[in-house]
Amino acid sequence: MSWTFLTNHAQVLLCIARNPRVTAHDIAQTVGITERAVQRILHDLHEAGYISHVREGRHNRYTIYADRPLRHPAQQGLVVRDLLAILLNGKATETGEVATAVGSE
Repeated sequence: MSWTFLTNHAQVLLCIARNPRVTAHDIAQTVGITERAVQRILHDLHEAGYISHVREGRHNRYTIYADRPLRHPAQQGLVVRDLLAILLNGKATETGEVATAVGSE
């Protein structure tokens, strides 16, 4: 496969939307990138205000801030929730994290 429609950042966000307790190892296997690349993407998403996490024992639980705007000018006016609704066929995540996440400040 030479190219895909979604960036690795979008793929990581989808993994979190499907399972807010997903591990970096599982994300890496799903997306087809290294765990180090996953860590860089998680850092990017956190620094930009798209996700946060809390430590639960030995694992993290992620929250997606679904009211944050998409970054590309071609998607002006759309928010993360719009993208996830399309890609997840409007299905709720297992914990509802996306639906209940705090909006942008």
